[in-house]
Amino acid sequence: MMMTDFTPRVLREYALVADGERGALIGPHGEVAWLCVPRWDSPAVFSGLLGGPGRFTVAPADPWYVWGGYYEDGTLIWRSRWTGESRVECREALAMPADPHRAVLLRRIEALDGPAKVTVALDVRGGYRRRMTRLARAGDTWTGRSGATWFRWSGAPRARSADGMLTMTVTLDAGQSHDLVLELSDRELPGAPPDPGHAWAATQEAWSQVAPDCSGLIAVTDARHAYAVLRGLTGGSGAMVAAATTSLPEHMRAGRDYDYRYAWIRDQCYAGLAVAAHGPHPLLAGTIRFVTERVLADGPQLRPAYTVAGSPIPDGRPLRLRGYPGGAPRTGNAVRRQFQLDALGEVLSLLAAGARLDMLGEDDWQAALTAADAIEKRWAEPDAGIWELDDRRWAHSRLACVAGLRAIAAAAPAAATRGRQEAARWSALADRLLASLRDCVHPSGRWQRAPDDDRVDAALLLPVIRGALPVEDPRNVATAAAVRRELAADGFVYRFRHDDRPLHQAEGAFLLCGFWMALLEHSYGNPVAAAHWFERNRSACGPAALYTEEFDVHQRQLRGNVPQAFVHAAMLECAITLSPDVALGGDRT
Repeated sequence: MMMTDFTPRVLREYALVADGERGALIGPHGEVAWLCVPRWDSPAVFSGLLGGPGRFTVAPADPWYVWGGYYEDGTLIWRSRWTGESRVECREALAMPADPHRAVLLRRIEALDGPAKVTVALDVRGGYRRRMTRLARAGDTWTGRSGATWFRWSGAPRARSADGMLTMTVTLDAGQSHDLVLELSDRELPGAPPDPGHAWAATQEAWSQVAPDCSGLIAVTDARHAYAVLRGLTGGSGAMVAAATTSLPEHMRAGRDYDYRYAWIRDQCYAGLAVAAHGPHPLLAGTIRFVTERVLADGPQLRPAYTVAGSPIPDGRPLRLRGYPGGAPRTGNAVRRQFQLDALGEVLSLLAAGARLDMLGEDDWQAALTAADAIEKRWAEPDAGIWELDDRRWAHSRLACVAGLRAIAAAAPAAATRGRQEAARWSALADRLLASLRDCVHPSGRWQRAPDDDRVDAALLLPVIRGALPVEDPRNVATAAAVRRELAADGFVYRFRHDDRPLHQAEGAFLLCGFWMALLEHSYGNPVAAAHWFERNRSACGPAALYTEEFDVHQRQLRGNVPQAFVHAAMLECAITLSPDVALGGDRT
């Protein structure tokens, strides 16, 4: 049964456990398929997801079982469940509060209603492939090293070393449990191993502070889960990675395999705006802090993405791994060399939301000034745009800046003379940008992607939602109609038409765009249509309720890196925004 560790699974079958500094994907056979330490963009110690070596497996010894699982409400504490002769669960978590240098993976095996026999295997492979060395045992604890990674595994007194890995069998009577604690660090591990009971209690307590009361929302469980996912992807710096993984293909063998283990400014703002729609929560404070620091540090040269530590991300390079089926493994991202104008507009929208909640300090207002000045300096330049394509004068980028400038102008402190002056300047700049967009009005009256690209784009819905100009503006109305007509299929929405092929043959539906349609319909006062788009798109996940960037409508499969943070943010924003209007049959769960 152990050989199933390296069998790729469809993405809907993976669950995520995360502590903010790193995350692990758990597969249906109890395999840790992916984990990088000490931080998100570090080399993996378990890389089976991309065909690499390394394993930490907990699974029933008898392979005749069916798998399931669930999250404890409002947390990323996952319970793998296997039903065979009896039911066995493995409670899984990365311990919190998190240590930036040390990951602590907690696994508690529980025999629920009958005897259980479970096989366990550990093979740490630091740097994607380094074998375990310096293995030593003291009591129930093993220690060793794999490349630059130190590890300590407690709860394994019966483990034996064979063929380069540690293996053992755990036998339990009904109602019994057994704890395994794996520590992984870029430093030598001092002191004694963590006490499992204390580690679990601290982790539960940490998660209890994450998800606010969502009882007034539709989709309560999913809303709380979205908070948990966003928190799990957000480190102590306030930076939120775009996704936990790298190189999971968006379209098979199409060369669209990216490393998303970095913090995109745009994605960070989307998440912050979603949280702000609910209230002044700690997750929003961390987002504002990270974005402010980056804007003040880099000004007009603001990068599209950073490491979670705030440093520049490395350029892309291939990894010597087999790769997820249909994809090519790589690390780093060429986005580091791009300019994305719309990110500056989103920064202003985020800071305006923070101002409305009285969350901005002096540095944050200085960041608003800096971002607005950067827009004034660079708005006429071509940029890579939201979809990170060739440099053009994208309509969405300018409209996003219009929305951000108007939002921050409305939020500027009116009592202060400088506030009134800056608000007037920002409003005038927004008017200039809007006037420049005459080159992006299609002959049919809708917005088009760029002066030299007359296609419609689902991204052009977002400035409508954010208030770049009134929703009843004829250009907005025509754009919404064109998106519904040309880019929607079966309740999902695609970004744009690549060519004459059917939409689903070019790429998957973009779940972010589907949730935007829900928000758009809400803006137009169409609650039933809004609920339709919301429910259709929130269904595009697996048992762990994790979303990827794209959804293959034809095959009902998730595509791309997992979990994609901005999709969870959009789902959360929809749940918050639609709640006053739609009871969805009276069931708010």
